[in-house]
Amino acid sequence: MKKILYTLALAVTLWSCKTGSSSVSQKNVVEVNINLVDVKDDKVLVTVTPPPIKTDEIIYSIPKTVPGTYSTDNYGKFSEDFKAYDAKGNALKVERLGDNSWSISNAKTLNKITYLVNDTFDTEKGTGFGNDDVFSPAGTNIKAGENFLVNTHGFVGYFQDKLEVPYKVTITHPETLWGATSMTDEDASKTSDVFTTSRYAVLVENPIMYSKPDYTTFNVNGMDILIAVYSPTGKFTAESITPEMKTMMTAQKNFLGKVNANKKYTVLLYLSSMAKDDAHGFGALEHPTATTVVLPESMPKERLVESMKDVVSHEFFHIVTPLTVHSKEIQYFDYNAPLMSEHLWMYEGVTEYFANLFQINQGLINEAEFYTRIAEKIEQSKKLDDTMSFTVMSKNVLEQPYKDQYLNVYQKGALIGMCVDIIIREKSNGGRGILDLMHKLSLEYGVEKPFNDNELFAKITQLTYPEVGDFLNKYVAGTTPIPYDFYLAKVGVTKSIEKKAGAVFIKGQTPYIKVDKQTKEISVRPEIELNDFFKNLNLKAGDIIVSVNDKAYSLDNIYELIGQSENWKENDPITLKIKRDGKEQTIKGTVKLPFEETETFKATDASKEKLRNAWLKG
Repeated sequence: MKKILYTLALAVTLWSCKTGSSSVSQKNVVEVNINLVDVKDDKVLVTVTPPPIKTDEIIYSIPKTVPGTYSTDNYGKFSEDFKAYDAKGNALKVERLGDNSWSISNAKTLNKITYLVNDTFDTEKGTGFGNDDVFSPAGTNIKAGENFLVNTHGFVGYFQDKLEVPYKVTITHPETLWGATSMTDEDASKTSDVFTTSRYAVLVENPIMYSKPDYTTFNVNGMDILIAVYSPTGKFTAESITPEMKTMMTAQKNFLGKVNANKKYTVLLYLSSMAKDDAHGFGALEHPTATTVVLPESMPKERLVESMKDVVSHEFFHIVTPLTVHSKEIQYFDYNAPLMSEHLWMYEGVTEYFANLFQINQGLINEAEFYTRIAEKIEQSKKLDDTMSFTVMSKNVLEQPYKDQYLNVYQKGALIGMCVDIIIREKSNGGRGILDLMHKLSLEYGVEKPFNDNELFAKITQLTYPEVGDFLNKYVAGTTPIPYDFYLAKVGVTKSIEKKAGAVFIKGQTPYIKVDKQTKEISVRPEIELNDFFKNLNLKAGDIIVSVNDKAYSLDNIYELIGQSENWKENDPITLKIKRDGKEQTIKGTVKLPFEETETFKATDASKEKLRNAWLKG
C-alpha cells in the first residue's frame, strides 16, 4: 500500500438478481451474485448461496482488515438488512456479532443470505490520514449507472472455516459499463460477468472497476498490462497516460529481471471529483496482479503522471514482497482477528526502496535526484520516532502508539533497504545486492511457502553476510538510530548542502494557504510566517486569492494552481486578484521564489566509484 499526503492538506486545514439454485447447494462452492443494475438508495444487493453446511450454526463475516492496509476498517459496518433463508424461503434466525459478523441459526437448512452494501467513499471525511476513514484505494464506490469500484472484500464475505472453498461470483451490470480486472470473465453476456477463484483470499486480491470502457493494453517483456481509467469529467483517458506508464513498467520489468514472472497486470485508476461524497484518501493498494489507484482529477497532467509513477511503481514491486516473500501471518491471514508480521521494513520498506532505486538504475532519474530522495527520506524519518524498534512497531501497527508511526515504513523502511543493499554490495565487491537477496528468498520460500517471523533474520544472514544480520538486529529489531552517513560513505557518498527553490504554497507538509469547504475560497493562512513569495507581493493573512494571472481559482481547481506554481520562475511577472477585508484589489508584481538551504548527498570519493556504480546501476 502506498498512501500519499497531497497538498489536500490545504483543504483539510483547508439494490432482483439471479439467486442461484432453488434448493440448498450441494456443490462445495460459495456462489455470490452482486447486482449493479437495480441500485436503490445508493445500495447494492448481494446474494450468497453457501456450500453444504453441516453445523447447526454458521458465522458469515466480512473483513475487519485486509492484507496490505495495516489498519482496522470494519468493512462489515457498510452492510445492512442481512437476512438468511432456507430452501422454502423461510427466514432463519440471524444475530449480528459486532460490526463484521452474523451468526445464522439452523444453518444446515441455509439456502441463501442477502444483504445490502453501502459504499465507503460516501463516508470519508478527510484524506485517509489521522482519522477512521477507509483508505480510498481499499474502499468501494457505488455510483449507479456510472462507476462501481468493487474492492471485493467490501462486498463479499466468507463462512467460518470455509476460507479455502472455491468462489463463483456473478456480477450483473449495465451494458454501458465494462469491468476492468485481472480475472477472466467466463460469461459472454454483455450484462453479466462470471468470475471463479480457488478460494476467498484469491477473490479478495482481485478488484474490479466498472465504468464506461476507457482502457489501453500493451505487453512488456511477456507481461500483458491493462490500464483502465475512470475520469468523471473525461479530463483524463487511459490513452493519455499510457506512454509514461509503458516507459515506467518496462523499466521495472527490466530492473526485476528473473525475479518477476507475472503474465498479467492491471492498473485501475479512479479519479476523484473531490466532492463531499467522493474519495479523499489518495494513493494505491497492491495486489498480486493488480493495483487500485485513487487520485484527484483536478491534478495537472504532469503531476498526475508523476504521482502514477510513484504509486504504481511502489505497488508493482509488491510482487516481490509480501506477495511472494512473506510470513505465516500473511499467508494465513485472519480477516477479523489479524496478526501482524514483524517485517514491514521489508514488505513496505524494501518495496519503496526498489521504487526509487529502479529509476536511477534504469536512467529515469539522475544521481542528484536519487540522492535528494534519500535525503528527504532521512529528514522525514527523523520527524517520527527514530528509536522505536521497527519490528515491534510492525508487529503492533494496528495499535497505538505504533499506529502513528506507520508512515515511517516509506521513510526509514526504505532507508533500511538501502543500507542492507550497500552492505551486500560492499561485501560482494559489487557483485550482489538486495535484489539478489530477494530473489534467493523467493526461491527459498514463495507464494505458497511462508516463513516464520522469528526466523527471517537468521535466514537472511545465511544467504548474505554476518554484517547484514548484525545490522538487522541492531537497527531494525533494536532501538538504535541508523548512522546513514556511515553506510553511504561505503559507496563514496557524503552530505552536501544545496540552495534550491522551494514550493510556493507549501513547505514540507505545512501549507501557507487554506480552503474554506463552504465557500471553496482559497485564503492565506494566519499564524504562520509567510515565505518570500507572499512577502514580496505584500500578501497578508486572511487575504482571499480570487485569481492568478486572470485565471480564477477555488477548491475545485486548487491542484491546477499548485501545479502551475511549480513552473514559475524567479522574477516572472504575476498578477493576483485578491479580496481583503471584503474588498477586491489587484496586485501586480514578480515571482520571488522561497529559496532555502537543504541537505542532500553527492558522490565525493572517486575510489569508491566502481562500488557506487554497482549499487546504483547494478
